[in-house]
Amino acid sequence: MSLFKKFFGNSGNEDDNDKKTDVRSPYSPETTMPIDDQFTFNFKENGGKFIYCENLQEIAENFENILAENDWFECNAQCYDNRLIYLLDENKLTYNSETTPIFILSPCENLIADEGSILFSSNQFKHFKPNELPTNMIIFATTSQIVNSKSDGLRRIKNTHEKNYPSNITTIKYFEEVKEQDFLHYGSCHKNLYLLLLEDL
Repeated sequence: MSLFKKFFGNSGNEDDNDKKTDVRSPYSPETTMPIDDQFTFNFKENGGKFIYCENLQEIAENFENILAENDWFECNAQCYDNRLIYLLDENKLTYNSETTPIFILSPCENLIADEGSILFSSNQFKHFKPNELPTNMIIFATTSQIVNSKSDGLRRIKNTHEKNYPSNITTIKYFEEVKEQDFLHYGSCHKNLYLLLLEDL
Protein backbone atom coordinates (compact mmCIF):
# COMPACT_ATOMS: atom_id res chain seq x y z
CA MET A 1 0.00 0.00 0.00
CA SER A 2 1.42 3.38 -0.99
CA LEU A 3 2.03 6.15 1.51
CA PHE A 4 -0.64 8.22 -0.24
CA LYS A 5 -3.24 5.47 0.25
CA LYS A 6 -2.29 5.17 3.93
CA PHE A 7 -2.68 8.93 4.28
CA PHE A 8 -5.85 9.49 2.24
CA GLY A 9 -7.37 6.02 2.19
CA ASN A 10 -8.87 4.34 -0.85
CA SER A 11 -11.27 6.32 -3.01
CA GLY A 12 -13.76 3.48 -3.08
CA ASN A 13 -14.09 0.14 -4.80
CA GLU A 14 -11.11 0.51 -7.07
CA ASP A 15 -11.47 -1.19 -10.41
CA ASP A 16 -8.16 -1.74 -12.12
CA ASN A 17 -10.01 -2.02 -15.40
CA ASP A 18 -11.13 1.64 -15.08
CA LYS A 19 -7.64 2.84 -15.91
CA LYS A 20 -6.92 0.31 -18.63
CA THR A 21 -10.18 0.69 -20.55
CA ASP A 22 -9.73 2.29 -23.96
CA VAL A 23 -12.26 4.96 -24.88
CA ARG A 24 -12.66 7.26 -27.84
CA SER A 25 -11.85 10.94 -27.47
CA PRO A 26 -14.63 13.26 -28.64
CA TYR A 27 -11.95 15.56 -30.03
CA SER A 28 -10.40 12.98 -32.34
CA PRO A 29 -12.97 10.31 -33.27
CA GLU A 30 -10.48 8.21 -35.18
CA THR A 31 -8.08 7.91 -32.26
CA THR A 32 -8.50 5.54 -29.32
CA MET A 33 -6.66 6.45 -26.13
CA PRO A 34 -6.35 5.04 -22.60
CA ILE A 35 -8.70 6.53 -20.02
CA ASP A 36 -5.97 8.45 -18.16
CA ASP A 37 -4.72 10.02 -21.41
CA GLN A 38 -8.29 10.92 -22.37
CA PHE A 39 -8.87 12.66 -19.04
CA THR A 40 -5.61 14.60 -19.36
CA PHE A 41 -6.43 15.65 -22.93
CA ASN A 42 -9.99 16.77 -22.17
CA PHE A 43 -9.02 18.46 -18.88
CA LYS A 44 -6.37 20.56 -20.64
CA GLU A 45 -8.82 21.34 -23.47
CA ASN A 46 -11.14 22.76 -20.79
CA GLY A 47 -8.33 25.04 -19.57
CA GLY A 48 -7.23 23.09 -16.50
CA LYS A 49 -3.66 23.14 -15.24
CA PHE A 50 -2.37 19.61 -14.81
CA ILE A 51 0.68 18.59 -12.72
CA TYR A 52 1.65 14.92 -12.55
CA CYS A 53 3.35 13.80 -9.31
CA GLU A 54 5.06 10.49 -8.54
CA ASN A 55 5.13 10.81 -4.74
CA LEU A 56 4.06 12.96 -1.78
CA GLN A 57 7.32 14.91 -1.85
CA GLU A 58 6.51 16.07 -5.38
CA ILE A 59 3.00 16.98 -4.20
CA ALA A 60 4.49 19.27 -1.53
CA GLU A 61 7.06 20.76 -3.93
CA ASN A 62 4.50 21.47 -6.64
CA PHE A 63 2.07 22.93 -4.11
CA GLU A 64 4.80 25.34 -3.04
CA ASN A 65 5.53 26.15 -6.71
CA ILE A 66 1.87 27.05 -7.24
CA LEU A 67 1.99 29.36 -4.22
CA ALA A 68 5.14 31.02 -5.56
CA GLU A 69 3.77 31.37 -9.10
CA ASN A 70 0.68 33.20 -7.83
CA ASP A 71 2.23 34.97 -4.83
CA TRP A 72 -0.15 33.24 -2.42
CA PHE A 73 2.29 32.84 0.48
CA GLU A 74 0.67 35.46 2.72
CA CYS A 75 -2.99 34.86 2.04
CA ASN A 76 -5.95 33.10 3.57
CA ALA A 77 -7.04 29.73 2.18
CA GLN A 78 -10.12 27.55 2.52
CA CYS A 79 -9.83 23.84 3.32
CA TYR A 80 -12.37 21.40 4.75
CA ASP A 81 -10.18 18.28 4.72
CA ASN A 82 -7.99 17.84 7.79
CA ARG A 83 -5.66 15.51 5.87
CA LEU A 84 -4.53 18.44 3.70
CA ILE A 85 -4.08 21.04 6.43
CA TYR A 86 -0.42 20.08 6.89
CA LEU A 87 0.40 21.63 3.49
CA LEU A 88 -1.04 24.95 4.63
CA ASP A 89 0.74 24.72 8.00
CA GLU A 90 4.09 23.94 6.35
CA ASN A 91 3.76 27.11 4.29
CA LYS A 92 2.48 29.19 7.23
CA LEU A 93 -0.84 29.99 5.56
CA THR A 94 -3.96 30.96 7.47
CA TYR A 95 -7.13 29.10 6.63
CA ASN A 96 -10.88 29.07 7.31
CA SER A 97 -10.72 32.49 8.96
CA GLU A 98 -13.16 35.38 8.57
CA THR A 99 -10.97 36.81 5.81
CA THR A 100 -12.06 36.09 2.24
CA PRO A 101 -9.99 33.13 0.99
CA ILE A 102 -7.81 33.47 -2.12
CA PHE A 103 -7.97 29.77 -2.97
CA ILE A 104 -9.49 26.50 -1.81
CA LEU A 105 -7.40 23.38 -1.22
CA SER A 106 -9.40 20.19 -1.61
CA PRO A 107 -9.51 16.54 -2.67
CA CYS A 108 -12.31 15.37 -4.98
CA GLU A 109 -14.56 12.36 -5.51
CA ASN A 110 -13.52 11.40 -9.06
CA LEU A 111 -12.01 12.60 -12.32
CA ILE A 112 -14.33 12.21 -15.32
CA ALA A 113 -12.41 11.23 -18.46
CA ASP A 114 -14.99 11.69 -21.21
CA GLU A 115 -15.57 15.35 -20.40
CA GLY A 116 -12.39 16.31 -18.54
CA SER A 117 -14.31 17.39 -15.46
CA ILE A 118 -13.90 16.88 -11.71
CA LEU A 119 -16.65 15.44 -9.51
CA PHE A 120 -17.18 16.82 -5.99
CA SER A 121 -19.68 16.39 -3.17
CA SER A 122 -20.47 17.71 0.29
CA ASN A 123 -17.50 15.66 1.51
CA GLN A 124 -15.27 18.31 -0.05
CA PHE A 125 -17.41 21.48 -0.34
CA LYS A 126 -19.89 21.10 2.55
CA HIS A 127 -23.07 22.97 1.52
CA PHE A 128 -21.33 25.49 -0.75
CA LYS A 129 -22.10 25.66 -4.45
CA PRO A 130 -19.17 26.17 -6.89
CA ASN A 131 -20.05 29.85 -7.42
CA GLU A 132 -19.81 30.38 -3.64
CA LEU A 133 -16.24 29.07 -3.52
CA PRO A 134 -13.03 30.90 -4.45
CA THR A 135 -12.24 31.15 -8.16
CA ASN A 136 -8.75 29.72 -7.46
CA MET A 137 -8.65 26.00 -6.63
CA ILE A 138 -5.87 23.50 -5.92
CA ILE A 139 -7.22 19.96 -6.17
CA PHE A 140 -5.52 16.71 -5.17
CA ALA A 141 -6.43 13.42 -6.82
CA THR A 142 -4.94 10.05 -7.70
CA THR A 143 -4.89 8.12 -10.95
CA SER A 144 -7.16 5.48 -9.38
CA GLN A 145 -9.90 8.13 -9.17
CA ILE A 146 -10.17 8.44 -12.96
CA VAL A 147 -13.42 6.98 -14.31
CA ASN A 148 -14.92 6.87 -17.80
CA SER A 149 -18.07 8.91 -17.29
CA LYS A 150 -20.11 10.85 -14.77
CA SER A 151 -22.40 7.84 -14.24
CA ASP A 152 -19.33 5.75 -13.32
CA GLY A 153 -18.33 8.43 -10.83
CA LEU A 154 -21.80 8.48 -9.27
CA ARG A 155 -21.77 4.68 -9.04
CA ARG A 156 -18.42 4.80 -7.25
CA ILE A 157 -19.71 7.41 -4.80
CA LYS A 158 -22.71 5.16 -4.07
CA ASN A 159 -20.45 2.15 -3.47
CA THR A 160 -18.07 4.14 -1.29
CA HIS A 161 -20.66 5.92 0.86
CA GLU A 162 -23.41 3.31 1.17
CA LYS A 163 -24.47 4.36 4.68
CA ASN A 164 -23.68 8.08 4.50
CA TYR A 165 -24.42 9.18 0.94
CA PRO A 166 -23.17 12.74 0.39
CA SER A 167 -25.27 15.63 -0.88
CA ASN A 168 -24.29 18.59 -3.06
CA ILE A 169 -22.84 16.38 -5.82
CA THR A 170 -21.53 18.56 -8.63
CA THR A 171 -18.93 18.68 -11.37
CA ILE A 172 -16.64 21.50 -12.36
CA LYS A 173 -15.73 21.49 -16.03
CA TYR A 174 -14.70 24.99 -17.13
CA PHE A 175 -11.26 26.15 -16.03
CA GLU A 176 -10.87 29.39 -17.93
CA GLU A 177 -13.12 32.35 -18.45
CA VAL A 178 -15.21 32.22 -21.60
CA LYS A 179 -15.13 35.50 -23.53
CA GLU A 180 -18.47 34.94 -25.24
CA GLN A 181 -21.19 33.13 -23.35
CA ASP A 182 -22.98 30.34 -25.19
CA PHE A 183 -25.67 27.89 -24.17
CA LEU A 184 -23.06 25.21 -23.28
CA HIS A 185 -21.66 27.48 -20.54
CA TYR A 186 -24.99 28.86 -19.31
CA GLY A 187 -25.26 28.73 -15.52
CA SER A 188 -21.67 27.51 -15.04
CA CYS A 189 -18.80 29.33 -13.41
CA HIS A 190 -15.18 29.01 -14.44
CA LYS A 191 -12.42 28.15 -11.97
CA ASN A 192 -8.68 28.79 -12.13
CA LEU A 193 -7.91 25.19 -11.22
CA TYR A 194 -4.64 23.36 -10.58
CA LEU A 195 -4.81 19.57 -10.42
CA LEU A 196 -2.04 17.72 -8.59
CA LEU A 197 -2.43 14.14 -9.78
CA LEU A 198 -0.55 11.41 -7.92
CA GLU A 199 0.24 8.09 -9.59
CA ASP A 200 -1.07 5.35 -7.27
CA LEU A 201 -1.61 2.42 -9.63
